[in-house]
This record gives sequence, C-alpha cells and structure tokens, in this order.
Amino acid sequence: MNRKRKNTGMSLAEIKKMETVCQLAAQTLQYAVKLVAPGVTTGYINDAVHEYTLSLGAQSAPLNYHGFPKSVCTSVNDVACHGLPRDDEVLMPGDALNIDVTLKKAGFFGDTSTTVFVGDVADNVKKVTDAAKKGMMAGIEQVRVGNRTEDIGYATNKVVSGLGYHTVKSIGGHGIGDEFHKDPFVPAHGRPGRGELLRENTCITVEPMVNETSEDFIEFKVPNSSICYYKTIDGTPSAQFEHTILVKKNGYEILTAW
Repeated sequence: MNRKRKNTGMSLAEIKKMETVCQLAAQTLQYAVKLVAPGVTTGYINDAVHEYTLSLGAQSAPLNYHGFPKSVCTSVNDVACHGLPRDDEVLMPGDALNIDVTLKKAGFFGDTSTTVFVGDVADNVKKVTDAAKKGMMAGIEQVRVGNRTEDIGYATNKVVSGLGYHTVKSIGGHGIGDEFHKDPFVPAHGRPGRGELLRENTCITVEPMVNETSEDFIEFKVPNSSICYYKTIDGTPSAQFEHTILVKKNGYEILTAW
C-alpha cells in the first residue's frame, strides 16, 4: 500500500486523537480474535468487524482503499499480508490467521494486527509466529528520537534470523497519523544507523512479516484494486504482528496495546 506525505510532528490535540483511534483499533482487533473458531469464515469476521467498527463511531480504513473491497485483512497460513476475506474461506483446526485492523476516526488512523491459532496448530507454526512477535517487540525497543528506521529493522531481523526464520524484506511498516500510509518506510531488516530519522511526536507502525523459509513469495492482485496480497511460494507458514507506535524523546508508546 502506497506511502505519500512526510511524517511531521503532531500537536498534543492530534496525539490525543491518535491515542483514541488506536485504542479503538486495539479493541476492535480483540473483538475479531474472539470470533476465530473452526467453521467460521473470514468473510464472517470481516462483516462482524465492519459492524463493530461502525458501532464505535469509527470507519474501516481498508474499505475502498485503492479499491480494496473489504474492511479488514485476513491472512491465513501461507498468506504473508493483505489477505482478502471470503465467504467461502472456512477456518479449520490447525490454521493460523493474521487479522489486520485499521480504524479511522476524527481524521486519524490506528493500525494493528495479530496472528492467532484455530485450535491446536503444528509446532513449526507456533515457532514462526513466536519469532514474528519477538521480532516486532525487538524492533519497537529501538523506537526513540534520533534513532533511524533501519535500527528498527536491524533489531527485528537479528532476533528473527537468530531463531532460524526470515523477515520479508520488501514489505514493512510505515508512517501513520492523519493518513493511513505516509513516510517513512519501516523495514524488518537493515543496518544500524541507516534509514530515515525518527522524529518526536510522529507515529509509525512496526509490523514484520516473518516466513518459515527463505523462499520468495508470489504476488496476487486483489480484483478491481491496486492492492496485492502475497503468499509464500513454497506454501510454508508466514506470521505477522503490528502495533502503531508514538515516537517520544526518550522512547516510545505503544498506542495500540492489546
């Protein structure tokens, strides 16, 4: 999904709006997680999340974004991101599902995702999912004024690769605030001291996608949209976690904490 404007520091009133929408996004994600069960379709989760979002006085940011036809992204098993909910996609025991929720309220956006299991899953699915969560948290620990985007990516990749897994290099996090996507790009790999500077009172997402193997992924176009979704080429599992983070002078605040 395209990034556009530069990320500039927000006022205290704007930060308050970000805190509100991010808390609602986290609340919505937890609502969605409770819907996950064998026999449930990803289309049902989408529809329920859409109605719940409206009940909070918010809007679904993905809906109609560059033609994306759904209110949430649901990425099952080997889908790395931007999975399209479908009424004929039935969750089965052993599946892993990433649910990615973005809400808009009062002109600001909150973006978060988690990977959950449908019943019992194989050990390799648990391990790649654990690596993705640990990688995200390691990246978040690098968020502070004066650090750079590749400091985040380096820390993320160091943890993930140390566990024997592989970060997706070409897709990552982004600036966010009064737009869904803006600069900077926040990679899940990199070299310390490189990339764009993190600026005070801006928000970014940290959202590594982690694959079990080093094989590439296949890109699929979402019909009637400029958005693509991605599947691992060898069918092995992929996992993702995401938070919206406020950059502070001496650290960070996870605005979408769940």
